[in-house]
Amino acid sequence: MEAGKLYLVPTPIGNLEDITLRAIRILKEVDVVLAEDTRTTGNLLKHLEISKPLKSFHIHNEHKIVQHWATQIEEGQTIALCSDAGTPAISDPGFLLVRECVQKGIAVECLPGATAFVPALVNSGLPNDRFIFEGFLPHKKGRQTRVQALAEEERTIVLYESPHRLVKSLQQLAEFMGEDRQACVSRELTKMHEENARGTLAELITHFSQKEKVKGEIVIVIEGKK
Repeated sequence: MEAGKLYLVPTPIGNLEDITLRAIRILKEVDVVLAEDTRTTGNLLKHLEISKPLKSFHIHNEHKIVQHWATQIEEGQTIALCSDAGTPAISDPGFLLVRECVQKGIAVECLPGATAFVPALVNSGLPNDRFIFEGFLPHKKGRQTRVQALAEEERTIVLYESPHRLVKSLQQLAEFMGEDRQACVSRELTKMHEENARGTLAELITHFSQKEKVKGEIVIVIEGKK
């Protein structure tokens, strides 16, 4: 029996027009769609008028079911993996399944498409010829050590953060990097209320402290140490 294939399919991070023609074709052709949240991906498939079996594949169950889906692909199924938004495995589930497929010699194809940190980096106005992507910082254990190490990084730094921790994170970054370090906070990327706030860490702390509530996924881009 000929083995199937795993497709990693990026989905829009906000604006539904950002789905590619190739992604739509693949979603129409595969046997099963694995989704971080079946409701979110289900709404996207409904918008695209695509009907496919949807199965959950998220951070809480991927360790238990990765072997099952790798075997299904090995036995001939073609499967598309989608995260809630953006490219799978970038601060989202996906790495374990890709690794398992690679180890089994199963074909893996990652489609290019939406991801939050690239537009945030390019839009920041900070140097982007050399940068480091850190994803989400540890919530507790090891967080201060990581920030201290990043304070010495000379390349532009890209972080993900949640809205309710934004101000606290900016304050911690300012503590170790200095309040005058240039940065940019991007949120609601590609959506109607997209915001790219640029300035020193001190200015950004003031800006977001004055907001009653910060919404949307957050990307923080920070100038490297001079």
